[in-house]
Amino acid sequence: MTESNNPPSVVLVHGGLVDGSGWRPVYRLLRKDGYVVRVVQNPTLSLGGDIAAARLVIDELDGPVVLVGHSYGGAVITEAGNDPNVAALVYVSAAAPDAGESVSSLLADLPPGAPVPPFLPPREGFLFLDRGKFHASFAGDVPGDVAEFLADSQVPWGVDALGGTITEPAWRTKPSWYLVTTEDLIFPPAGQRMMAERAGATVVEVPASHSVFLSHPEAVAGLIRTALTESAAVTQVAA
Repeated sequence: MTESNNPPSVVLVHGGLVDGSGWRPVYRLLRKDGYVVRVVQNPTLSLGGDIAAARLVIDELDGPVVLVGHSYGGAVITEAGNDPNVAALVYVSAAAPDAGESVSSLLADLPPGAPVPPFLPPREGFLFLDRGKFHASFAGDVPGDVAEFLADSQVPWGVDALGGTITEPAWRTKPSWYLVTTEDLIFPPAGQRMMAERAGATVVEVPASHSVFLSHPEAVAGLIRTALTESAAVTQVAA
């Protein structure tokens, strides 16, 4: 990582079907603590395009970065995290693929008995969740009106983005933290734990849905604070 006297910054990467505005509660908590925080707006057309979008944000910051990804955003940070300015990775109910894996392949290999996300058939290369099942599957612990808004404002999720494969997983060389959501019906908790263990991540579990960034923002911000503090300490020792 590039040496710097600046404190670590935070870059938040959203997942599929939603945009960066969902990070607002977490953003506010971290900004209140005085951290520099940036939010990536993924085009979600291709994994490569989203990695490039993340790198644009990382490169404009001076100093180490803690890179945070939710859901599909975990695949983005897994590759974008190889940037030399990235000090640590935080996965929030997120995909953490290995080399050659994609979000699509991870979802196709769900544990036995795991709920299957209610995706509608692709339309012109994009995926959406069944609107009528969105609240229960994606946002079971957020208020009904918020879940309804999320369902009605779904961002088209490119099939090519789901199918994009990882070349070099950054979690092999960067410290990582993982927030497991134990009531998640999109990425089953067993799959999350498997990916976290494989990555050697420090794990915290929260009884939350896939929309933990809205229902438990303090838990998400708390894990990010831990990553900020511990990665900064490691950097200072290394320097």
